[in-house]
Amino acid sequence: MSTRRVMGIETEYGVTCAAINGGEPPLDADAAAELMFAPVNVERHSTSAFLKNGGRLYLDVGSHPEYASAECDSITDLVAQDAAGQELVARLTRAANANLAARGVAGKLHVFRNNEDSAGHSFGCHENYMLRRRSDFKVRINRLVPFFVSRQLVAGSGFIHRVAGGAARFELSSRSYEMWEALSSATTRSRPMINTRDEPHGDAAKVRRMHVIVGDSNVSTVTTGLKVAITEAMVTMLEEGAIIPDLELTDSMAAIRRISADPTGTAKIERTDGADTTALDIQRTMRDAVGRYYDRHGYTAELDTTRRHLFDLWTRALDAIADGHPERVETEIDWVAKRRLLERYRARSGADWDDPRLARLELAYHDITEDGLGARMEAGGLLARLVTPEQVRIAVTTPPQTTRAKVRGDLIAAAERHHRDIKADWAKVELPGIATAISLPDPLAAADASVDALIAQMAAAA
Repeated sequence: MSTRRVMGIETEYGVTCAAINGGEPPLDADAAAELMFAPVNVERHSTSAFLKNGGRLYLDVGSHPEYASAECDSITDLVAQDAAGQELVARLTRAANANLAARGVAGKLHVFRNNEDSAGHSFGCHENYMLRRRSDFKVRINRLVPFFVSRQLVAGSGFIHRVAGGAARFELSSRSYEMWEALSSATTRSRPMINTRDEPHGDAAKVRRMHVIVGDSNVSTVTTGLKVAITEAMVTMLEEGAIIPDLELTDSMAAIRRISADPTGTAKIERTDGADTTALDIQRTMRDAVGRYYDRHGYTAELDTTRRHLFDLWTRALDAIADGHPERVETEIDWVAKRRLLERYRARSGADWDDPRLARLELAYHDITEDGLGARMEAGGLLARLVTPEQVRIAVTTPPQTTRAKVRGDLIAAAERHHRDIKADWAKVELPGIATAISLPDPLAAADASVDALIAQMAAAA
């Protein structure tokens, strides 16, 4: 197939502490997050830790637990890694709640895999794609903007949009309202769909990293896989110099919000050439371009089972939405599953979209604790799985075996066994007092002789 590439997902979680018996919550978000990460702080003397599965678990700015997956070149591995991160955060939550109960504190932590809290604060789910360095990257990447503007049609997690003084309604993506630029290297003064800051975490002469921050955190593992698979295909075309359809939009920020408000995918969006288009048109045009390119280069025949399944879902989802029957993919596409859940409750209760009971049900969909609905919907067949519970269990402690994550993860596991302190970053590792920093510049290298020697040295000294 095309060049192997590593990919990763960074997922931020929202935290709240609810009072069990009503009244004021006993902990604010800062205190709740600190309680969650107390075990990490005790073990690592920090609230940031690289793990033996190759990923990184840390407390981000704004009291958001965050998990960054290990480098993966397999979509199956990536989805399992992302789900493993959710399990690790859920374990911290369970321990924190046990702590509260033991101290007689009438509060319970809830952690949400979503992108906006009740106060309107936004937090993200970021995707990373390695690609070979090209001098025309920033020029060519503009061609991907319409793809990202419209991708929410198949990859949005859905949300109830509440507008002051207006009627609430169900939309595709809360993240669409947090975007203010298409491309930018800034991270604080603007929030772009694609962050172009050149931070490759590898050999800067050979590779760069495309950092995508426009996507939702998905509850459905199938939608997570779909989001990554179709974006990886677009990145392949960008990297290899293929002709990406020119569908430049007159106002991308207005378009992304207009598309969010229209789950039918048929809202008219203006292009710079004066023609009108729709989210369905853009996604189908990009899907067809990928299909032709992959067929012409023999990549389609080489697709693994997971990627083949997700490419087929891309077509099936677009067709279902175009036909007015999104329920045909309601176990696979996040926003469809979520809307179906909410609409069934509305039919039973007569609730309007601004009813507080719907707001609680929406949060329950994203809650990763035992009170959440995601795992129960999977168990009941209402959400399909892309990876099995066993694959997730393995990913909690085992790094992907085909990337640099294996090198870093194996060294961290050895350091833990032999009670050694370790410093790790994406592209280097160090055992203070034993060895100087070892550089790991190739994200696709699953072995390193210097690290192997260091592991052997620790074992011999034990």
